[in-house]
Amino acid sequence: MQIVFGGDVMLDRGIRSIIEREGLTSLMDSISPVFTEVDYGIVNLECPIGTEPTPLVKKYVFLGSPEVLPELSEVGITHGIMANNHSYDHGRKAMTKTAEHLIHSGITTVGYGSNQGDACAPTILKKGHIEVALFSSVILGLEAWMYLENEPGMCQATINDIENSVKQFKASNANSLVIVSLHWGIEYHHNPTSIQRRQARALIKAGADAIIGHHPHVAQSIEYIEGKPVFYSLGNLIFDNKNPVTHDGILVKLDIDEALQLKASIIPYQTDNCKPLIMRGKQKADFISQLYK
Repeated sequence: MQIVFGGDVMLDRGIRSIIEREGLTSLMDSISPVFTEVDYGIVNLECPIGTEPTPLVKKYVFLGSPEVLPELSEVGITHGIMANNHSYDHGRKAMTKTAEHLIHSGITTVGYGSNQGDACAPTILKKGHIEVALFSSVILGLEAWMYLENEPGMCQATINDIENSVKQFKASNANSLVIVSLHWGIEYHHNPTSIQRRQARALIKAGADAIIGHHPHVAQSIEYIEGKPVFYSLGNLIFDNKNPVTHDGILVKLDIDEALQLKASIIPYQTDNCKPLIMRGKQKADFISQLYK
């Protein structure tokens, strides 16, 4: 099984304008082969999707068009993570419509459900005898006021909640791998906090085989804990942030063989007018070396 994870995808504002002029496939033509050649392509969808704006009062509010989702699927995105701090930008009803639009376009939702139990249940990825459980949650605490246990929404499980869920899953599914995707960290910081490092160790100890993070809008340092890869933040993938530090990011490719051995590799890119272009040669080598410092 091969899985590729990408970072933040935001389909509004300047990105909407580019898509209207050139199309999403043009914006992603450098990196789409990475997604189309694997079994699963997973990104953090950093905006609701809809046609009826009902914006909440907050500094940044995004809304993508449903018309672009077939293109998102065409470039190899099979799953969209909804557990992030922008999914509620237009309220709970709009978030529900976002899930409907994604599913209608053939994109599976991650970290969303009809209630918290459903939202926090793992998404199961399968190929032959290989099974991977993907847990996803937003850890920021910024959306606590939107938390309703028995209403539709995104997963807002705590690290302790996820630890327990991973332990329980592993106890019943010893031959499955577990990946934890978290929306966490501090924006524009190139290193995780000491709290995140402790949380990562707790999740690995609980049974996680890999951790994938997003939210800071920059690629953060990478480490291995007990031989398991931890990518604290992948950075922006499709975004119009003007801050130059947000213009580099990584794709994470996970190769899982029949013996359930997981091998992780990274594909760094640099954006030019919001378009990700895969790094090569010395630029690639220098960038990767910075991530392991």
